Parts: sequence; C-alpha cells; structure tokens
Amino acid sequence: MQIRELSIPGSWEITPRQFPDDRGVFLEWYRFDTLGAVVGHPLDLRQANASVSAKGVVRGIHFADVPRGQAKYVTVATGAIIDFVIDIRVGSPTFGLWDSVLLDDVDRKAVYLAEGLGHCFVSLTDRTVVNYLVSDVYNATREHGINPLDDEIALRFPAEAGELVLSPKDTEAPGLSAAAELGLLPNWADTVRYYDELDRAGN
Repeated sequence: MQIRELSIPGSWEITPRQFPDDRGVFLEWYRFDTLGAVVGHPLDLRQANASVSAKGVVRGIHFADVPRGQAKYVTVATGAIIDFVIDIRVGSPTFGLWDSVLLDDVDRKAVYLAEGLGHCFVSLTDRTVVNYLVSDVYNATREHGINPLDDEIALRFPAEAGELVLSPKDTEAPGLSAAAELGLLPNWADTVRYYDELDRAGN
C-alpha cells in the first residue's frame, strides 16, 4: 500500500494495492505495521464503527477530548464520500484549514487522522457504507462537534452530493470560533506531547 501525508499534520491518505481476477478483487485495506511505521506508533484499536448514509448526508465535524482522543482510520465499503480532515488544534500552524480525499469502492482508499483533528464527510451516493477503526470507545461526555456549514472553516461540498442532509446535533453545533471560546477545542502543544507519548510507547 502507498501512504501519502495530507496537508494537515497528523493525517494521511492510504491507497491499497488491489488484486483483481475473474472472481472479484482482494486487498489489504489496513495494516497496523505499515501504518505504524509512517505515523510513529500503531493504531490502538478499541472500537470499529460503520455508518450507512443516503446521498447528500453530512456527518461531522466531530472530535473527542485529548487525551485520550479518538484517532480514526476511515474507508468506504460501498459507495463514495468526500472525507474531510479539519485542523481544530488551537495554535497549530494549519489551524482552521482542511484537506479532503475521495473515498470510494473503486480505488478503495482510506484516511487516517490523529487524535485532536476534526472529521467530517459527505455521501455522494445512496447507501454509502463507511467503516471506521478508532482508538477509543465512544464517550458522549468527551465527544464534541463543530457545525460543518461554518463559514469560517468553509468546507467545499461538491455539487454532485445534491441537497445536503444534516442531523440537528450537527446543525446546532457551534462554529470554530465559538467552540474555541467555549474551551472545547484541543490545544496544538498538548496534542503534540500526546503524539510523542504514543510514539515512545509504541517503540
């Protein structure tokens, strides 16, 4: 597999090698050792999630308190999404910026994002199945959101997504500046220290 670092520090695009034949296709969509060698430590897998989304559904922007945070390894089993990684770490050189990757059932790419980064996607097809490997179990008291339509972040949703569909939880979430004022956002220096701790523990 090939791994390319995205423009947001702590996030990578993973492109697997596929082996098609007359029966179908085989691929390794996750390798803890290959990913760990690039990231600096293996993913401490603690939960696996799946979502099924109609065309136009937007999920996010979601993140968890650091530490422990929730690193995510995201791929699409069926359908297609635009997957967004948003830097919400106060003090980061790329704070407020984002990058995106098309994840679909053709190239079968994945995205890894470290703890403290915001995550969002929009479904481009009906019944899109997204699989997530995450580094911690869900904890409602430590989970937060930012409105994905926040003008300050200005995510660009493609026209092919059609009419956007958001949950009340996501539309009622604060914007980036409001979330910062509320003290909800992770701090860049704290997350870097935490990444270093994970690197030392994994080596």
